Amino acid sequence: MSESRWIPLESNPDVFNSWAAAAGLVASKAQFEDIYGLDAELLGMVSEGVKAVTLLFPCSGTIATKRKEEDEKIAAQGQHPIDPTIFWMKQTIVNACGTMGLLHALINSDVTFAPESPLARFIEECKDKTPLERVKILEETSLFERIHTSAATSGQTTVPEDLDTYLHFTCFVKAPDATARETETQARGWRVIELDGGRNGPIDRGECTDLLQDVAKFVKEHYIKESKSVNFSMMALCCGQD
Repeated sequence: MSESRWIPLESNPDVFNSWAAAAGLVASKAQFEDIYGLDAELLGMVSEGVKAVTLLFPCSGTIATKRKEEDEKIAAQGQHPIDPTIFWMKQTIVNACGTMGLLHALINSDVTFAPESPLARFIEECKDKTPLERVKILEETSLFERIHTSAATSGQTTVPEDLDTYLHFTCFVKAPDATARETETQARGWRVIELDGGRNGPIDRGECTDLLQDVAKFVKEHYIKESKSVNFSMMALCCGQD
């Protein structure tokens, strides 16, 4: 693992929006906002046009065990094909899971980046690169670490002296069904894809009919149900205000 150790990001829309704007997201086109709960009424408070969902969760106990078991199962048996246009990179920088979640959410959504911005240049430089090569570019681009540190220190929570944490970010996006692309089927469906730099690659989470609702159901059944912790937090990347 890389020697780099970043300050953990807070699961806070202001923090994520500050990071994204500094890196080149055109803020009027998209923004992060809180998901206050997973019942219908609270999900209904989220703005329409959800492009991605981030989840902060306790990566310990049963959750950690099942992650490892699932990685082994996918390695041995495979999974539903993942659309090749999905951008994913491996996390090697300690505590960079928040930035990984941000990048996975932004790059895999139809959002607008300012020309020649750090994000626009990063995406261009990462073309045809492997997941490990991509994170090496991230690590060697000092501007991203400065943006991360600035955002991390701007949150509501005081930065801890001990930077070790068991909390971890993952991200959910939607992508075209790769099997429909392979068979050139005219009616192409959508799939929910989980993007976690701590895993071995993108993971298919089933058919996508409504990204927010589908992710909420999956998180309830496969994350919250498996833990007694209350340390869960979710945000949605939604359309901007213009």
